[in-house]
Amino acid sequence: MGAILFDVDETLLTEKPLMMLFLPQVYEEISRRLQIRKEEARAKFLEEILSRRNTYEWHDWNFFFRLFNLDLRYEELLTAYPHKIHVFPDVKPTLEWLKSEGYKLGVVTSGPTYQKLKLRIAKLDNYFDVIVTREDVNTIKPDPKIFIYALEKLKVEPKEAIMIGDSLQQDVYGAKNVGMIAVWINRNNEKGYNFADYEIRTLHELRKILGGLK
Repeated sequence: MGAILFDVDETLLTEKPLMMLFLPQVYEEISRRLQIRKEEARAKFLEEILSRRNTYEWHDWNFFFRLFNLDLRYEELLTAYPHKIHVFPDVKPTLEWLKSEGYKLGVVTSGPTYQKLKLRIAKLDNYFDVIVTREDVNTIKPDPKIFIYALEKLKVEPKEAIMIGDSLQQDVYGAKNVGMIAVWINRNNEKGYNFADYEIRTLHELRKILGGLK
């Protein structure tokens, strides 16, 4: 293997603590503006998100802020509350080990450019040789274009690369569709199906997988 590529959210880190902070503010502002109860505002906002699941827009908080004319920018929230972005404890030790072993490392995310800011705030950006967001190719996973773009940047063939992510549809299917080895990181022990080449609970398990592929 020459390169290891990672998804961002719920693979390397979680933004859930930040969401728990700003979503109540979002519901309150929508409630005030539309003159509806807070519960109705919450339902309206979440309905818009769910109706666009796995679309280009679904991956961008700013799209939904604009949709409801909210005076919020996700970049500003990230900068104001950096401590609300939590890196999983297995991430940095694994990235350091992969670097020491000589692997090229990359990120492929369906999120917008602010994913790079998120990685910088989390002090993860310097581990990666390439970080590809949806804006680089105007598409999202599982479109082959986003994976191929990252592989070309890393100068590796699909068969020489592994993709690791938490989404079976985006990360696993997308990677396998271009000929990469796909690893599903299932941190919450969810029920899936036998589609990924490997299923892991923690990134520490990568050592065994890579050892077997040598």
